[in-house]
Amino acid sequence: MTARFFAPGAERSGERVALPGEEAQHLTRVLRLGAGASIRVFNGRGHEFDAVVETAAKSGVQVVIGAAREPAAREPGVAVTLAQAVLKGDKMDDVVRDAVMMGVAAVQPIVTARSDVTLASVQRGTRVERWGRIAVSSAKQCGRATVPAILEPRALESVLAALSSMTLPAPGLMFVEPGVLPPEGGSHSALGDLDSAPPRETTVILGPEGGWEPGEVERASAACRLVTLAAPTLRADAMALVALTALFTRWGEL
Repeated sequence: MTARFFAPGAERSGERVALPGEEAQHLTRVLRLGAGASIRVFNGRGHEFDAVVETAAKSGVQVVIGAAREPAAREPGVAVTLAQAVLKGDKMDDVVRDAVMMGVAAVQPIVTARSDVTLASVQRGTRVERWGRIAVSSAKQCGRATVPAILEPRALESVLAALSSMTLPAPGLMFVEPGVLPPEGGSHSALGDLDSAPPRETTVILGPEGGWEPGEVERASAACRLVTLAAPTLRADAMALVALTALFTRWGEL
């Protein structure tokens, strides 16, 4: 199987581009490829090409871009922004990996009342950069030529305001646990209640290990639709994979 590499500078056939540092190291040190090797490259914006390694040295790797080709994995017809509450330890890494594999268009990390981290700690740390590397790795593995954006972390209130002003993709869907009571006069939607005709784009909001606080659910109900799955309460780190699978199945994407 021809090795694939992320080359954000790849635009058209005949160009010479350098692979990013980590990609160059993977080519030379892990796969031990050299000049003349046939590879594939993708630019993270939906385009993939055949390519040939021109030079491979400690100083870097240069490749010559060849013919354009169709990516192995098609992009979903629904552009989903996953607004995921930041989880403990490396659990968020797994969520990013799975979300990219499932085909999300972007990942919006959020901090909620019951999050184990503060917004300031996430913003000043290196997590966003690590999640970006995980997104590239997952796109390479699953055959996507698009690398979803990892957006700057935001508080839940900011995300709800962005939904109301439509600066984040609307309509929004917040998944809540089966036992969570809806706001007075409101209701939950089962998956089967959602329109089977897919929207063009949407934001899917998932909570932290401790779940949502009642006030968060109440405020969210004014900005998005509350959805619950007819299933046992799931682990927070499993919810993204389950919710995205359920939604894409409902919309005929799987």
